[in-house]
Amino acid sequence: MLVFILRRLLQALVVMLTVAFIAFMLFQYVGDPVTNLLGQDATEEQRTALRKDLGLDQPFPVQFARFVGNAAQGEFGLSLRQGRQVSALIVERFPATLELALAAGVIALVFGIPLGVYAALRRGRVGSQLLMMGSLLGVSLPTFLIGILLILVFSVRLKWLPSFGRGEVVSLGAWQTGLLTWDGLKHLVLPAFTLSVFQLTLILRLVRAEMLEVLRTDYIRFARARGLSNRSIYFGHALKNTLVPVITITGLQLGSLIAFSIITETVFQWPGMGLLFIQAVQFADIPVMAAYLCLISLIFVTINLVVDLLYFAVDPRLRVEGKAH
Repeated sequence: MLVFILRRLLQALVVMLTVAFIAFMLFQYVGDPVTNLLGQDATEEQRTALRKDLGLDQPFPVQFARFVGNAAQGEFGLSLRQGRQVSALIVERFPATLELALAAGVIALVFGIPLGVYAALRRGRVGSQLLMMGSLLGVSLPTFLIGILLILVFSVRLKWLPSFGRGEVVSLGAWQTGLLTWDGLKHLVLPAFTLSVFQLTLILRLVRAEMLEVLRTDYIRFARARGLSNRSIYFGHALKNTLVPVITITGLQLGSLIAFSIITETVFQWPGMGLLFIQAVQFADIPVMAAYLCLISLIFVTINLVVDLLYFAVDPRLRVEGKAH
């Protein structure tokens, strides 16, 4: 177990150093921070002084080492667009993105797993076929189109739900949340459902495929021969083994929800990190882009590590293989 953890930690460190190098190259080859900060009318003396203050006159390895050290402390300098610390912007925007991703993940799990089980147990029936057709639409339709259609139906036509913004929020120390207000919850419904559609259909199809595979195994036939009820076979044996690969997919999808919430946040003007990143790209705000890249990579690496450890704990075959090595 210890060797497995150390190996995964080493892999995570290599990945983060690679991502840090890519983010550092943004500062080197995308725009000129000196020109962005001083403008076109600055004198050569001012440029030289600022370049020295920023450490841009140092050798490449020294600059990269300084960048990694600052990034490890969460420091990426000032936003070129807003003139504020990037770390402060991330702290301000991260709660909105995290709440949106968690809400979308809960929706995907709560609906995806039962619908996947239903589609497997009722294979060939009308309801199952309709679900599979709907899942194809969910996988195929782009997120921005789903969001626009939901806004058209529930905001413009029916006027049930708001179409943009986060609504009323309350402060819990440094954390601002809209989950404790009715207005905040209403603003969350449409973007959360929009973001969850792809993950919901993915989980549905995965659970259905795994459930059908498990139902063909020998131990399920043996359970039937023992006279166990269908309920006990389906939910006590088959579903438990079906959820093993779902753990991996669900964990990785949480990182995807956070990383790929950009389109949803843009459509609904949700004030999260995705919208901040889009605005940074439009303005070539390199510090914000680099911070977003490093943070999303850290989230993916952390979730992947946790999922690997859970998979190691759940699947006894991995523990046996680990002892063999």
